Amino acid sequence: MQSIIERRCVDLLHDAAKNDTTDIHIKPEPSCYTVSYRSFQNLRQVTQLPFDLGDRMIAYFKYLSLLDMSERRKPQTGSFELSINEQSHYFRISTLPSVLTKESIVIRIMADDNAQSIHQLAAFRDSARLLEKLAEASQGLILLTGPTGCGKSTTLYALLKHCAEKLNRNIITLEDPVERKNQAILQIQVNEKAGLSYAAGLKAILRHDPDIIMIGEIRDAETAQIAVRAALTGHLVFSTIHARHSVGCLHRLHDLGVSFEDMSQTLVAVSAQKIIPTFSDSKQSEPCHRALYEILEGERLQDALLSASLKKPYALPDSLSFSGQIREGVKIGAIQASYALRQDSSS
Repeated sequence: MQSIIERRCVDLLHDAAKNDTTDIHIKPEPSCYTVSYRSFQNLRQVTQLPFDLGDRMIAYFKYLSLLDMSERRKPQTGSFELSINEQSHYFRISTLPSVLTKESIVIRIMADDNAQSIHQLAAFRDSARLLEKLAEASQGLILLTGPTGCGKSTTLYALLKHCAEKLNRNIITLEDPVERKNQAILQIQVNEKAGLSYAAGLKAILRHDPDIIMIGEIRDAETAQIAVRAALTGHLVFSTIHARHSVGCLHRLHDLGVSFEDMSQTLVAVSAQKIIPTFSDSKQSEPCHRALYEILEGERLQDALLSASLKKPYALPDSLSFSGQIREGVKIGAIQASYALRQDSSS
């Protein structure tokens, strides 16, 4: 029999998933906790919780994620899995202490999209084909970039699924934390307390005969250097990084201490993405949301690296940029015209 706290927590997760929420924010205010949902970059408050109830719900989420429930002074990250409407969902949680002596918690919601291929995710088939072709490289570094909630991890796991099932590659991941469990690949979770850091994990992985190494996210100079080092050993490396667009990713890597020469030697491609509303056919009344990809590869990647090293601006051809693809999508009726107008006004 479920306790009241367990039922409130599960009901919150069910409601958020039903509303296509990507993140749940539980934030302490002077008199209560506020609960907000993020959906496709929009954050809206949905309810408030008294401190006593909010504290106990946060403790329960930490319990599910195997975190230290008594530790409220340090940030913690973890994950857990739950079935909602007979579909597995993965939840990644992050806690932060606040000056109000209360914790703030953010819960990332990820449906188990193992059945989805990159072709089901992409707004345009040409982008899906190109990403699959790039994933066939024998060595190098492929980076996925974009804002929070744009679906980088979903695309990453779809590409890994393609490499495991279609290309029969041996894939090992190094994640902090493991976001989605996948039986087709060997997943390792970073555990600093147990001495399994990114550096130690990579050293062990290289002895395990991998074809592909996935590093969950490049967050700092150490993980950036680890990703480059792994690519230089003759392996294909996938990872994600936060940047505004594909060209901006090069400057972000340089800020993290990666030389343009190392980028030239290792980078296979940089793919930026955003989520857009699309129509699969003219009779569809409600749009679905797909990923739009801005892919920097081949000669254009080398041109962008040269421009970045000379501190000169570089822009992809209009037909390959986000704005050009959106205009083409509106013209053929695959993308909402109102969305394109909003994008133009914001830029």
